[in-house]
Amino acid sequence: QVQLVESGGGLAEAGGSLRLSCVASGRTFNSFAMGWFRRSPGKEREFVAAISWTGDTTLYSDSVKGRFTISRDNAKKTVYLEMNDLKPEDTATYYCALSHHYRAEPLARNGVNYWGSGTLVTVST
Repeated sequence: QVQLVESGGGLAEAGGSLRLSCVASGRTFNSFAMGWFRRSPGKEREFVAAISWTGDTTLYSDSVKGRFTISRDNAKKTVYLEMNDLKPEDTATYYCALSHHYRAEPLARNGVNYWGSGTLVTVST
């Protein structure tokens, strides 16, 4: 089993920044892609960002491209999401995701093996 624990959510003003972190533990296997999804109130969960095992491939949804940056530290089994220029529509519960595949593309297509429990991000006007 794999456990994913997110942190860093909270309240931010529009135009502000937050940094999310997610630590993986347990049987993560040798290589794995990680990423973030989010669910806004009344909406379905949507893809936000993904990063390959080596970090050489990063993928973003159009809604966050240019504002959010995903990165990872494999020694710490941690993935980060730097969120800048936050907008009220970024308000959501953000979920960390892990895929057994080393590439980012399968995770971005909802090929997720494990989910975190989520961390709430609220952006005020």
